[in-house]
Amino acid sequence: MASFDIRLFGDPVLRTPASEVTKVDGALVKITEAMIKAMYEAPGIGLAAPQVGIQKRFFVYDFHDGDGAKVLINPVIKESRGEWVYDEGCLSVPGLSWEITRPKEIHIVGFDLDGKEIDVEVDELESRLYQHEMDHLDGKLLIDYLDPEHRADAMRVLRNRILDNGSAQDPAKLAEQAMLAVPKGAKAGEPKSATNRFGITFPGLK
Repeated sequence: MASFDIRLFGDPVLRTPASEVTKVDGALVKITEAMIKAMYEAPGIGLAAPQVGIQKRFFVYDFHDGDGAKVLINPVIKESRGEWVYDEGCLSVPGLSWEITRPKEIHIVGFDLDGKEIDVEVDELESRLYQHEMDHLDGKLLIDYLDPEHRADAMRVLRNRILDNGSAQDPAKLAEQAMLAVPKGAKAGEPKSATNRFGITFPGLK
């Protein structure tokens, strides 16, 4: 299965709570493999099913601790303690980040693709990753945690992106993608230019 495109701010799927997984089969395994590929390509350390348009309660993640990518299905946070402030970003709100306060420690349960129960207590970055992905399963985004002033600023930036580019994608990322799109028929070594899907021409393509 090919990698997924990650849904961005403005897509209604990101605001719709996901339903529980009731069946783990080969199709779900293939979906998680494609999600892991998309997560690495982004790059990121976590990706929830709604971020690729699938309204089910599971996510993939990789702490880069040597254990590789994992999957958590139907997760539930049983307990949380303390507070921890951290500069947090999101693959669905690319190129932006804010200092977000979340519980420092959590007790979370769920199960993996083999049906094995996952029952862990984690803190700081691991705790934050789980909470962040859980938010996606509940239809929440980072901007929901901002105070009114910062939320208004964030909404203005995101709406301007959509008005200007037709997408909430980071403009720097769009420019990079356009620069990498070599026009059909271009010859090696000659100056190149390309027009992206928004009609913007980028000369001197390398």
